[in-house]
Amino acid sequence: MAEVSQDICSEYGISVEKDVDELRKGLLDVAGLSELFKVLSDETRTRILHLLSGRELCVCDLALILEMSLPAVSHHLRLLKVMRLVAYRRKGKQVFYRLDDHHVVELISVAGEHFKELSKTHG
Repeated sequence: MAEVSQDICSEYGISVEKDVDELRKGLLDVAGLSELFKVLSDETRTRILHLLSGRELCVCDLALILEMSLPAVSHHLRLLKVMRLVAYRRKGKQVFYRLDDHHVVELISVAGEHFKELSKTHG
């Protein structure tokens, strides 16, 4: 077993010793999850996902709404595609984007509710 801090643990003892293996296995359930949160931590990408949760939009639409350049919007969309959060379809020369995973909307919604609650209690 890894060495633990002696200052507090030696005084109070370790309470999960028999469950360590099971608890470590449970960590596999969240492996890679931080990558998703890194993608969502960017406000522009969160705004794009919010817009796409309402309807399918092309890059030009997103650039206009977000008041951003086409290359900047495309950069964010590329990362969202890699994470399989958005999908696209071509119509002639235009590319339309939509959400590829409904769970993302739920994550943003829950995070928004949490933020509102924090604002009420700490604001």
